[in-house]
Amino acid sequence: MSENVFDVLKERGLIAQCTHEDEIRELLGKEKVTFYIGFDPTADSLHVGHFLQMVVMRHMQQHGHRPIALVGGGTGHIGDPSGRTDMRQMMTKEIIDHNCECFKEQLSRVIDFSDGKALMVNNADWLLDLNYIEFLRDIGACFSVNKMLTAECFKQRLEKGLSFLEFNYMLMQSYDFLMLNREYGCKLELGGDDQWSNILGGLELCRRKDNKQVYGMTFTLLTNSEGKKMGKTQSGAVWLDEKKTTPYEFYQYWVNVPDADVIKCLRMLTFIPMDEIREMEKWEGAELNKAKRILAYEVTSLVHGKEEADKAKATSEAVFAGSGVSDDMPTSVIPDVVGMGVLDMLVKTGLTASKGEARRLVQQNGLSINDAKYTDVNGTVTADMLTDKGIIIKKGKKVYHRVVTE
Repeated sequence: MSENVFDVLKERGLIAQCTHEDEIRELLGKEKVTFYIGFDPTADSLHVGHFLQMVVMRHMQQHGHRPIALVGGGTGHIGDPSGRTDMRQMMTKEIIDHNCECFKEQLSRVIDFSDGKALMVNNADWLLDLNYIEFLRDIGACFSVNKMLTAECFKQRLEKGLSFLEFNYMLMQSYDFLMLNREYGCKLELGGDDQWSNILGGLELCRRKDNKQVYGMTFTLLTNSEGKKMGKTQSGAVWLDEKKTTPYEFYQYWVNVPDADVIKCLRMLTFIPMDEIREMEKWEGAELNKAKRILAYEVTSLVHGKEEADKAKATSEAVFAGSGVSDDMPTSVIPDVVGMGVLDMLVKTGLTASKGEARRLVQQNGLSINDAKYTDVNGTVTADMLTDKGIIIKKGKKVYHRVVTE
């Protein structure tokens, strides 16, 4: 290991906090370290926020360290209160198990799990069969309620109400670290910066129960220049599952990031050498659009593979070259579209979430049909709108969609 991965992560702006910075850097420079990141199965797909964590795992793996992807088949029954203003929806065991399976497939696209190079572990293995009284006596005795209440993840919830169920979450996550250390020699927990309090709980538990020194490191949350979390669109999260967010939509999300965020995203989400990214920092105007296309292609390749990235790139270029049409562009099949209200069509395609939003889009001159501005909020779809390519809808300046009848 010639280059220390700690320096790589730091240079790319990925590290937020460390429990023991010098010791962690030294450890990562001299031995193969087993580390873990937890993924709670709150949905049946990972999203862009998780992708950042996957990139960190890949950096670590490329430098000889062993990742454990811990899926929360146990903690998913509780729900992490970190960063939440309300309690999470309770899920059945069947849903949790299904979501864990979906995560495995998506993580495998970025992390190499062959030949023990990385492990996929489920905390249901040790959490679901715990004896409550034994757990309280063994683990609960190690935690100070006073200290827990000072943790950021709990503090922000106390005013609105924090259930006792969620209050247990820190104990569960800390117990995960203890079990992974005992079973796999795991010495380092990584997570988003909102996990700092939970990570400290795990360190303290390993010290108190086994007198073991373990470490924690958090990485920067993926936020835009205004400090808001990235990976959200008007229609919801940007998912890694191609059925929820198509590779083309995924590609377009990155092509459309604000100028102020493109270099940061290139640093944090791609493996392009830093020398090349520093050159791109000097780019302005139209060159920045080129940087966005590079970003979009690199990230789409990592998540969906080179073939899908090539298709998304070709579709994007065909649509924006002026024709506005490509066989691979997002398409909705609406057999009875002729005679339908234009606002209803917009809702049916998913371009707007409601008729009210569709009406505002039309009123604000944000809608074009077949390359002509459309301004009639009460209009219906006519037969002559159906060209041999279908109905080509343009929302705003950058979103294209096609409607066909079959």
